[in-house]
Parts: sequence; C-alpha cells; structure tokens
Amino acid sequence: MQPTLRHNRRSMHLQRGVTLMELMIVVVIVGMLAAIAYPAYQSQIEKTRRADGKAALMDTAQRLERCFTRANSYLDVGGSCPLAGQLAGGGIDSPEAFYRVSIADGALSQTAFTLQAVPQNAQAGDTRCATLMLDSRGRRGSQGNIETDENDCW
Repeated sequence: MQPTLRHNRRSMHLQRGVTLMELMIVVVIVGMLAAIAYPAYQSQIEKTRRADGKAALMDTAQRLERCFTRANSYLDVGGSCPLAGQLAGGGIDSPEAFYRVSIADGALSQTAFTLQAVPQNAQAGDTRCATLMLDSRGRRGSQGNIETDENDCW
C-alpha cells in the first residue's frame, strides 16, 4: 500500500498549476475575441451618439417652425427669431455636445432652411455618417446629401 500513496502524492504534485502553453492559448483566444468585439463596440457607441445629433436637429427645426408661425419667416425679422441669428452665426451645440447644429451652406431663407449637425468632440471620428442633415420639408440625409428616403444614419 505504501507505493500507491507515494505514486498518488507524486501525481497530485505534478498536476498543480497551469502550464505556460495553456496560459498562452487562453491569452490568444481572449485577444482574438477582443479584436472582434472592440470595433463592434465602437460602432455601436457612434450610432448611439448620433441620437444626440438627430435630437438636436429635430428640436432646432421645431423651434424654427415656431418662428415661422409667429413671423411667417424663418429669418429673424424684427427680433422674432433670434435662433436664426445663432444658427447663422456659428451654430449651437447639441445637448451632449457631440454635434454642432448650424445652417448648411447659407440655406436659410424666409420660406426654407437646411440644417446640418457636424460631429465634434468624441464623435468627430464618425466617418460613416459624418454630417447629419434635415431640411424644412422634413427630408433627412447625411454627408451633405438630402435624400427623400431614410438612410442608415437616420
């Protein structure tokens, strides 16, 4: 019986711990999973931040519509729409400051407007959708193109 005990003790002693090879395999697997998951995570974060730009565009458009209701113009006629002056003078930040809303290429008249939300701060790296756009007819787009149908960015 004595040799069996020694053999069992030796077996227990030899099987403790993790080998370097096993550890390296785990590290490689975790690295591969991270390489796949991180870009998807970043893409989802950018998509979530776009909601800030879309909300700012919609809110600004609604405020311009209220100006039009009061003064029959989107322009600042007699101080009736100070928002038009803010938009033309550089724009306003979205609530979370991921976008800056302004007038697209001077497209503000008495009867029409085109707004753009340009990404800034942490969202500045969004190259897929970049600038979000909305006009007075409710058409939405991105990257400088207003489209009649909704695209992936909206």
